[in-house]
Amino acid sequence: MTFKINLIKNKILSENWFVLRNYTYELVHHDGEVVRHKREVYDRGNGATILLYNREKNSVVLIRQFRIATWVNGNESGELIETCAGLLDDDSPEECIRKEAVEETGYEVGRVEKLFAAYMSPGGVTELIHFFAAEYTDAMRSNAGGGVDDEAITVLELPFPEAMAMIKDGRIRDGKAIMLLQHAALAGWLKA
Repeated sequence: MTFKINLIKNKILSENWFVLRNYTYELVHHDGEVVRHKREVYDRGNGATILLYNREKNSVVLIRQFRIATWVNGNESGELIETCAGLLDDDSPEECIRKEAVEETGYEVGRVEKLFAAYMSPGGVTELIHFFAAEYTDAMRSNAGGGVDDEAITVLELPFPEAMAMIKDGRIRDGKAIMLLQHAALAGWLKA
């Protein structure tokens, strides 16, 4: 099904952190029916995320950090266990994820594999996330990680079966982490 889109209004509501816009538009269906919508769209740029995994140890490296949006939506501590990630800014997805891996986890990864890209919340957020995976070894650890500036990140090295159990019992609720851990299980990289 193909739609024709007629943009009626594009109004900036906020440029505080990123850009929040209000769009009014018409969708013209293939049969000629016209439907008018008004939606708010948050443009925060695109990002990249990576799962660090070790086949020999059957383990993964994840991070824990405070996320205000989860706290507002009922996560009592506000802490979220997730995969290392960051916004692209002016970097390519691979450049971004290499920088983020060192900053957040302390690991300087070698070969990275691009897996896929996905819109994580397409109903109101423009962000496209690029998903990567890379094997890590203890020798790749160049610093303690923990993030930069005001980030308060805890690095977690977990046995893969425990990480998978954490999805099931709700301790891991980050979509990026769930997708990458499930991918690792389906690809047979690690044993659950």
